[in-house]
Amino acid sequence: MKALSPIWLALPLFGSSIALAENVWVGKFDTTNTELPAPWRVEQIDKRVPPTRYRLREWDGVGAVEAHAVKSMALLARPLTVDLSKTPVLCWRWRIDAPVALADMTQKSGDDFAARVYLSFDVPQDQLGFFERAGLGLARSIHGDQVPDAAVNYVWDNKQPVGTVQANAYTDRARMFVLRSGDALAGKWVNERRNVAEDFQRAFGHAPARLHGLALATDTDNTGSEARAGFADIRFVDTATGCPAS
Repeated sequence: MKALSPIWLALPLFGSSIALAENVWVGKFDTTNTELPAPWRVEQIDKRVPPTRYRLREWDGVGAVEAHAVKSMALLARPLTVDLSKTPVLCWRWRIDAPVALADMTQKSGDDFAARVYLSFDVPQDQLGFFERAGLGLARSIHGDQVPDAAVNYVWDNKQPVGTVQANAYTDRARMFVLRSGDALAGKWVNERRNVAEDFQRAFGHAPARLHGLALATDTDNTGSEARAGFADIRFVDTATGCPAS
């Protein structure tokens, strides 16, 4: 079954945000508790598509969220407010069992990934062109106010070269950054460090405005596949701070 709504439409836009101090963990998972911690919550996009299953587990000694998708799609999302002028760097670890073999990020029918990390943004209206504003207005008239002004997606793809940056198959308001590709590192925890402010500037040609949401996902609804991934140790830091695992 194919989801009728593109995944980028479901990026978190909750009614309240949580202000973060400098160098604060936003995803450090205590696996002694079996329930997903607030303010994280599962966001199902299309009720006709089974949701990806999320659970806490200790995985090779790492406290993590496991995402397991079987022809399914849902986000694990949380609101946040981060001052990217002070803490522009996002750190995290992730792992996959295997990439989604049938995925093709250039096509809507192939818009599936073993692992994604999303960041959603508000953008001042004077930084959006007429056609961008019109397109967002149309999308919101159909899908509601959850449609973000812009989104940056960090993905683990199956075949696109690492370093690829391109528009999402559904909209150019969501940009895809391929950080890992293929199965060479499958089954291993991989550390990531990204300067979100710089990535947004590269993607959209201007500095980011308000960052308000973060989401994790493993999705296989378009290709009818199965995939499993883990996410852990999610943290925003300043440019001088490293990304320790704990």
